[in-house]
Amino acid sequence: MDIREIQNLIKFVAKSGATEVKLEMDDFKITIKTTEAGAAEATTYVQHVPMAQPVQQAIAPVAAPAAAPQAPAAAAPAADDNSKYITIKSPIIGTLYRKPSPDKPVFVEVGTTISKGDVVCVIEAMKLFNEIESEVSGKIVKVLVDDASPVEFDQPLFLVDPS
Repeated sequence: MDIREIQNLIKFVAKSGATEVKLEMDDFKITIKTTEAGAAEATTYVQHVPMAQPVQQAIAPVAAPAAAPQAPAAAAPAADDNSKYITIKSPIIGTLYRKPSPDKPVFVEVGTTISKGDVVCVIEAMKLFNEIESEVSGKIVKVLVDDASPVEFDQPLFLVDPS
């Protein structure tokens, strides 16, 4: 079952009015619990939080005009360096967790070598935890998102050096 089928199942359960649905297959289990309408509003709020972060970052260079001439010169080589890396992006909207549980170590750190199919993080969407697997093999060179932070669809999460 892929992400789109799971999302369609969640929508169907939400429209049906059921409060809890459990689905067990050979290789996975899904439990969908719906709550009151307030939960949908909270999800909408989370979607707007990442939009505020780039605005704050854009304000910082304006406050420090002396740093502005140096920033474009430094940013140009960094952009060239990042072009050789593959970006792992978020397939869904939700809250990213770098650990499988609070008492466990993170899935990947900078310098970790990953293979195709390795779990790199978990994204919670509507109380459903989705393991995000790498579609490439390589070495993690940069983690772009903090633990327990909201992410948007197609937002870059990790940079991987495929060599």
